[in-house]
Amino acid sequence: MSKAYRAIVAVADRFVPSKLRPLWEHDAGPKTIFFWAPAFKWGLVVAGLGDLSRPVEALSIPQCASLAATGLVWSRYSLVIIPKNYSLFAVNVFVAVTNLYQMGRAYRYQQALKRQ
Repeated sequence: MSKAYRAIVAVADRFVPSKLRPLWEHDAGPKTIFFWAPAFKWGLVVAGLGDLSRPVEALSIPQCASLAATGLVWSRYSLVIIPKNYSLFAVNVFVAVTNLYQMGRAYRYQQALKRQ
């Protein structure tokens, strides 16, 4: 860890209430990258939810497929690593589900075009 990060954690350490100490001290808690990586990955979920309003003809099937596959692979990985990282699991399940839904929309659209 960098000196700056350790200093920030040391200052924040004094303000964490006793009820939140177990979360704060957890192996995958806010003191580690195991917490912050999934926290920032929620941006992908927000972007995926924003894409729900995108016209179906503008969806990229390869992009949706790769994000869905990534979500599925990392969901599995998050439960195999030590410490188990349930926040990483949750965010990756949401990434996979939103992109599988988008792929379904695109597939239905392409099937409708073929029928016409």
